Amino acid sequence: QVQLVESGGGSVQSGGSLRLSCAASGDTSSFNCMGWFRQTPGKEREGVATIHSRGDTVYSDSVKGRFTISKDNAKNTLILQMNSLKPEDTGAYYCAAVRGIVYGICPRGDWVYGAWGQGTQVTVSS
Repeated sequence: QVQLVESGGGSVQSGGSLRLSCAASGDTSSFNCMGWFRQTPGKEREGVATIHSRGDTVYSDSVKGRFTISKDNAKNTLILQMNSLKPEDTGAYYCAAVRGIVYGICPRGDWVYGAWGQGTQVTVSS
């Protein structure tokens, strides 16, 4: 059984920064892809950033150059560093993981991912 627990959300002003963490426990050794997704009321869940176990990363155009996804393998933790935050970055952020994607890059489609955390809220005010 794998458990993903997000933390680090909060309220910041536009232009500020937040660092989200996702602590993974259980049998995580076979997860090839992990990612961060965000959900805003009335909108579909959006894949913000993904990272493969090889280190390859993928970002949505809306966050490219502002967000950085990384992994601390020693601590089994997925990280999302968010800089230059904008009000449109507001939403519930979830981390997710999936096994079996050996080749290529990790997709941003949420239907691919089978393990999910409970989410952490990020609110950016103007």
